[in-house]
Amino acid sequence: MKSLKEINERKESALQSLHGSDGLRVVVGMATCGLSAGANPVYQALKNGVEEKKLKHVAVSPTGCIGMCTYEPIVEVLNSDGSKITYVHMDEAKTKRVVEEHLEKGNPVKEYTVSGEMKNLEDLDFYKKQKRVVLKNCGAINPESIDEYIAVNGYQALAKVLLEMKPDDVIELLKASGLRGRGGAGFLTGQKWSFARKVEADQKYIICNADEGDPGAFMDRSVLEGDPHAILEAMAIGGYAIGASKGYIYIRAEYPVAVGRLKSAISQAKELGFLGDNIFGTDFSFDIEIRLGAGAFVCGEETALIASIEGKRGMSRNKPPFPAVSGLWGKPTCINNVETLANIPQIILNGPDWFRSFGTEKSAGTKVFALGGKVNNIGLVEIPMGITLREVVYEIGGGIPKGKAFKAVQTGGPSGGCITTADLDVPIDFDNLLAVGSMMGSGGMIVIDEDNCMVDIARFFLDFTVDESCGKCTPCREGTKRMLEILERITEGKGTDQDLVDLKDLAENIRITSLCALGQTAPNPVLSTMAHFMDEYIAHVKDHKCPAKVCKALIEFSINDKCTGCTLCARSCPAGAITGVLKEKHFIDKDICTRCGICVTTCKFQAIDVQ
Repeated sequence: MKSLKEINERKESALQSLHGSDGLRVVVGMATCGLSAGANPVYQALKNGVEEKKLKHVAVSPTGCIGMCTYEPIVEVLNSDGSKITYVHMDEAKTKRVVEEHLEKGNPVKEYTVSGEMKNLEDLDFYKKQKRVVLKNCGAINPESIDEYIAVNGYQALAKVLLEMKPDDVIELLKASGLRGRGGAGFLTGQKWSFARKVEADQKYIICNADEGDPGAFMDRSVLEGDPHAILEAMAIGGYAIGASKGYIYIRAEYPVAVGRLKSAISQAKELGFLGDNIFGTDFSFDIEIRLGAGAFVCGEETALIASIEGKRGMSRNKPPFPAVSGLWGKPTCINNVETLANIPQIILNGPDWFRSFGTEKSAGTKVFALGGKVNNIGLVEIPMGITLREVVYEIGGGIPKGKAFKAVQTGGPSGGCITTADLDVPIDFDNLLAVGSMMGSGGMIVIDEDNCMVDIARFFLDFTVDESCGKCTPCREGTKRMLEILERITEGKGTDQDLVDLKDLAENIRITSLCALGQTAPNPVLSTMAHFMDEYIAHVKDHKCPAKVCKALIEFSINDKCTGCTLCARSCPAGAITGVLKEKHFIDKDICTRCGICVTTCKFQAIDVQ
């Protein structure tokens, strides 16, 4: 592309192909969530059915994450007038019927839609309070087609920047927008870019941090799978702003779908001249390479990430110097995570005031969360900053399954903390979450109910952190291991009063003495659960009981008088701990019982007591 005229002509052609005048467009959610639920056979059945019946008015294409993972696999039939019908929980048999009745004869299959009521996903509470900025194109376009990205104003922001703006203008616009980094720290993006812009160097770099490592987090992966060109465009804009000609996307190899779509997007962008030499006929040249990470959580920290790209072991280093001054191979380097970058093209096109029109004064815009755990509507959500946790859990998330009681929300993953009922009405933004003892993090949001043990939750996250520590500094390497040993003793019923004192003391010291953010935030789940749920710690230590009946060493199974002697539990018990004769009450040998809980799930008469 050499001019804005060329890209606009390409856009008009792409729009006609995308919408058509009288045809149907059928999209299948084929991000990792959809694929794992069986979307590929559904997609193939659609393609084959349309071809066999020669339905020339129907176009079938893949798309990214539509958002509501609970309903996968999802198929949407889009009419030329903008209306659509959403089919959920699809399989091959259902798909063939949709082809025969809806696509061929024009009769939608009502019972395959949401709740069998011909509702679309947008009609649900899950979507009503969302504001899709980062996820605008996810689930709407084919991520493998550059033309579909161009059809929705793709690469227009890059054209505007290169043809109408100076580098300093771009940075000032970002500063005015108030965009803060979505990777966890929340540092102002425009300010970070300005630091690198001011440093004189023969080479500078832009890095996209796609090393998403929090357990339960899938925000960045979904953006890369659903809208890869937005990241490429934003990186090129960043390169122009700071004076960089080279970019790297650091992504974990465990994201094969995202990696494949990124590779395809880079190839397409190069072919059309959006990457490479003299972009839009200017003297600006920019190229992007992919670097695969091996899944080390610590490589989400920017200096460890840089070391990994350089071929070294992923370990953090002291700062300063900061990467904006001396980063990759000692050159000025700006590192932004996927979600941060995905905001930039739209801020360029719509302006900083538009971006500030939603969110809060100090946290403008939206935030994408991976909503999971004990909540009815699991999925990918994008909300304006300032919405409350109560709205997310009970309106967007649909509340807690089976009428269970809400206990807490864990945000920020292994680096965050839990937020309890007392703070459910706190507006979500960077500063408010820190004030209540948690953090935004990259965007994992795990809902916890009454059946979860908070001591076990802390143990789970610390076990993860111990495995992921790079080992460079003693507080993190040794301290987190000692903390984990104490938590394991407590969950095994061997904890002491002194263990509780030592655990908190260790946590405080590790927090202030560790080298990087991994170690500094590793104690957060422990400190947070001790602050809000100390009664559970005391019950484990003094009463040798787990109130939530989760910690195996502290629970016992027994059979009550509801037992009918059906023998189902005895036949299911892997340890052979249940004995009894047919039609008579059975018994559990507590010395043999492994406390696996299979008897509870198999019993049809609620005859198993857990104490």
